[in-house]
Amino acid sequence: MANHPHAAPTPVGGSLLNAATLVCGLLIAIMAAILLVRFVFGLGAVTNVNDGYSWGIWVVVDVMIGSALACGGFSVAMLVYIFNRGEYHPLVRPALLASLFGYTLAGGGIFFDLGRWWNFWHIFWPGYANPASVMFEVAVCVTVYILVMWIEFSPVFLEKFGLHNAKKTLNQWIFFFIALGIVLPMMHQSSLGTMLVVMGGQVNPLWQTPAVPLIYLLTAIIIGYGVVLFESCVAAASYRRSIEMHLLNPMSKIMLGVLAVYLLVRVGDLVWRGALGVAFQPSLAAFSFWLENLFFVAPFFLIGSAAKRRNPANLFLAGLAIMLGGILLRLNGFLIGYQHFTGSGWTYFPSFTEVMVTLGMFSVEVLGYIIITRRFPVLPREDAAVATQ
Repeated sequence: MANHPHAAPTPVGGSLLNAATLVCGLLIAIMAAILLVRFVFGLGAVTNVNDGYSWGIWVVVDVMIGSALACGGFSVAMLVYIFNRGEYHPLVRPALLASLFGYTLAGGGIFFDLGRWWNFWHIFWPGYANPASVMFEVAVCVTVYILVMWIEFSPVFLEKFGLHNAKKTLNQWIFFFIALGIVLPMMHQSSLGTMLVVMGGQVNPLWQTPAVPLIYLLTAIIIGYGVVLFESCVAAASYRRSIEMHLLNPMSKIMLGVLAVYLLVRVGDLVWRGALGVAFQPSLAAFSFWLENLFFVAPFFLIGSAAKRRNPANLFLAGLAIMLGGILLRLNGFLIGYQHFTGSGWTYFPSFTEVMVTLGMFSVEVLGYIIITRRFPVLPREDAAVATQ
């Protein structure tokens, strides 16, 4: 990889006791109480899932959407290690940290949603496992990827505690884990799309397509860049740091290029299958489809020119728009566009307790990000970052 001067990562420092951490702590405590009831009395005690909608927001939001929003580490790693763009290396650790928490919590979301949760080990046990299942592939890939990310991120802890020899030994093998950290998300993100394929005619034609594995993979990459834009702007504002415009500006151009490819694939697939007409029917699914794609198109207007990309607010809004588009794409396929046959009578809307658990899981990620960035070397040293702009 080409050599580039980088600002050495350093802890941000500061107090861990503030309004953000207190709110996160309260939401986490509420989540813990609800999950205690869930594990003792079952899913029916706290969720609105039913025989018609066996997946609620704990799977769709916390897993399907949560894992996509955790693709920042994967997307930046592709730039740095596959396309040899070493100048983006300062973005690797913060992006990997967000990904690590996102995927770890996505794994927790699966565990929360298991009816007979005490049998979770059946997923991996040879006598019970079903290697022919796309869900099995996703479960194995996500589990291994979580372990790989913790190993990739472990140099941060080794540096903090002065274990330099251990870090040196790990660096001799880190290339293997980096390779796995790029291949595994490509496998399971596309397989998450395949899960829609196996649902057949119950999924609206706007999202039921043989191309959905490619669509999910492309959007995972795009969302990864969008999350990095969003996260970098929020971290800079929260910690009163300078925004790394010298990195975010060119990265946003790459994001737009991948986004253009995605939109060509998305529209071309609808036209090829003759499904575009469904988008003009008066329905909630059609409205949500146009809203989803409005978010995906918005970045071209927000940061389509060099002058607009120099505005941090535009980068923030473009990242937010990409995230919302990706959220709706998955929400539409698995919930809004998931339709039962006429007369089935099944409906689903998340309960208050389901929402609170989801907010609690998000709070764990935010609290963890604050603690680790304040106490461990994740973000580039501020004075060096300013000097490079």
